[in-house]
Amino acid sequence: MIYLDYSATTPVLEEILSSYIKVTRDFTGNANSIHNLGTKSKELLLKASKQVAECLNCKWNEIIYTSGASESNATAIKGVCYKYSSRGKHIITSKLEHKSVLETFEYMETQGFKVSYVKINQDGSLDMKDLENLINNETILISICAVNSEVGYKAPLKTIRQIINKKNKLTIFHSDMTQALGKMKINLNDVDLASFSAHKIYSPKGIGLLYKRNNLSIEPLIYGLTDNTPFRGGTPALPLMVSFSKGIRIATENLDKNIEKVKRLRDKLEHGLKEYNIHINSNHLCIPHIFNLSLLKIKSETFVRAIEKEGICISTTTACSSLEESTTLNAITSDKNISTTSIRISISHHTTENEIDKFLLAFDKVYNELLLK
Repeated sequence: MIYLDYSATTPVLEEILSSYIKVTRDFTGNANSIHNLGTKSKELLLKASKQVAECLNCKWNEIIYTSGASESNATAIKGVCYKYSSRGKHIITSKLEHKSVLETFEYMETQGFKVSYVKINQDGSLDMKDLENLINNETILISICAVNSEVGYKAPLKTIRQIINKKNKLTIFHSDMTQALGKMKINLNDVDLASFSAHKIYSPKGIGLLYKRNNLSIEPLIYGLTDNTPFRGGTPALPLMVSFSKGIRIATENLDKNIEKVKRLRDKLEHGLKEYNIHINSNHLCIPHIFNLSLLKIKSETFVRAIEKEGICISTTTACSSLEESTTLNAITSDKNISTTSIRISISHHTTENEIDKFLLAFDKVYNELLLK
């Protein structure tokens, strides 16, 4: 089976799995316990957190471990809204966000918060002038993803921070960086809060983190707080945390080299698909790891199921909304034919040229067969 759905999830690297098994076996103590086994676990947790901090260029105590990016997103959004509602109840996001962000914003609207959505230009970029006009004295939170998960659009986080500083310095800036880690250089100095997930970087599922700058306080989503877990209650999942730490170190090593390889594969992919009557949605504003196109005359789900029979795994929109119309493409084009026939091919530096060649052959076979039906 050829796997081209890395943006949905990644396989766990053997060396990371080995770390998970070793910590599970050798560190039985609860890091919240004061006996020797607990102290041993706490020391390892601190070591893992310091490694994460070094890789992300932040402080170790700015890291909050969660069950994944969806929980990190909810913690950031709800945590800010409930903590700072006395300042105002206006919050801003975009239609390029993951469902875990969009649906949390929809929920906050039921709690009396006013939600504004930044306009999106035809090339998929955010309208920075519109964002500037939306920010007012009541704006307490802006949440914009670093990389869109469906098409791969990159957001200008530094520019957004500059606009915030110009319009309302008290506005808190959160970014879902799930699709950015290991695929591009990130700068946490541009944001106040950032979400990450381990299973996007060849680490186990069930662990994520929320970066929170030290001078910012938020309302916890999960209580039962301790010194080790001051903003998210629960027993530290030490094997997962250590595995994630190792995954982040590996993901940030050789980053430039890995990106260059993916760019070459992406160019090969685009060149091989140019002859077909399709609409390519990913452009120069996107990371090379995500290649989105609309088939126009073939429903996306039909194509994905058909090409799977040829031993190829790709997806429609995202793993969390695989049977729905693309929110991203609908927001950009308002063309239902484009937004309901899109497929996402997501590649990795682990992808080979041979796999791309086999995909192109399978694409040609399936595409032409389905056009005749």
